[in-house]
Amino acid sequence: MTVSNAADASKVASCTTFSGSIAVATGTTDNIALDGVRAITGSLTATNVTQMTQLSADSLEFIGETFMLNDLTILSTLNFPRLSSVDTIDWEALPALQGLSFTTAVQQAKTLSIQNTQLNSLDGINLQTVDSVMIANNNYLEEISMQLGNISTALNIEANGRNVTAEFPNLEWAFNMTFRNVSSVSIPSLASLNGSLGFYSNFMSGVSAPNLTSVGGSLSFVSNADLTNVTMPQLKTVSGGLQLANNTELDMITGFPALQTVGGALDFYGNFSDVELPKLMDVRGAFNMQSSEDISDACGHFEPLSGPNNVIKGTYTCSGRQQKPGGTGTLPSGTNSGNGDGTSSGSSASGSSAATALKISGATGLMGVVAAIFGML
Repeated sequence: MTVSNAADASKVASCTTFSGSIAVATGTTDNIALDGVRAITGSLTATNVTQMTQLSADSLEFIGETFMLNDLTILSTLNFPRLSSVDTIDWEALPALQGLSFTTAVQQAKTLSIQNTQLNSLDGINLQTVDSVMIANNNYLEEISMQLGNISTALNIEANGRNVTAEFPNLEWAFNMTFRNVSSVSIPSLASLNGSLGFYSNFMSGVSAPNLTSVGGSLSFVSNADLTNVTMPQLKTVSGGLQLANNTELDMITGFPALQTVGGALDFYGNFSDVELPKLMDVRGAFNMQSSEDISDACGHFEPLSGPNNVIKGTYTCSGRQQKPGGTGTLPSGTNSGNGDGTSSGSSASGSSAATALKISGATGLMGVVAAIFGML
């Protein structure tokens, strides 16, 4: 059904369950109220409806497919007080929408995507489980808090308000999670990830995952300018790479006391002066550690652990006092110089004595050489 005005919307008031989809027509100027409808088996869609300011449904509890709102330039009110279950929420380009009137709160959805809105909180969306989440480019968003227990595909939070906080107190398992431009992240119950976990260009001072034991993909902390502390005391296995790069305030990497295995590359570079990985038993990829500070102690500890049949099996590089610390491959392999003198652990002199060159002054020609030699006897 296509709804073009308030009168069209009133026609479905007596329909408790609407079998099919409802779309709001592009040229609609009325406020649309789908009152009386408790379930829509298909989708509820409004796209490029530039003159509608309010969309509501006082009894709607269930949308079987997609709740899509796109390019609604003056929509300022969404009133769905009983909505609790939606297959997909897909909202984009809602520049006038600042809040939600979702009293019951949406608790079930497979996909959640909210981008380019003026929302300052997601109060009214409190999912228990979800396949994928994308929350991006909501410049006024200050808080993201959900009771999620697991995330089966991916969570991406990026480019929202500078002070946005992300809190997932009940999250125990996820596949992939990526955080960008976030001021704090709370994941106290997270125990494992099948995929990767990444923190990029955030504003947080610390990251703590006290119950995290394994990461099936990569674990990354990159360009978090205020980060001073990473604490993952029970983390034992990172099956992909482990990267800490360009976290300018992070001067000690000591938050992985139980880490045993890194299946990919271990790539640390920045301004740190102390690195402790006391339980490390297996690094199967390259090992790169570079710092602008003196890391002689760290390099002295890890260099004996490198070699094809040793703990560190890939290319080994460790160097301190670098003007521009860089990632894997930016220094010659084998470098082991915590104070930056450029010596290589992969080179050594052969033989028990060095050869000495003999220069004989004034001797020319074969006879001259012979005469000189006899003159020395």
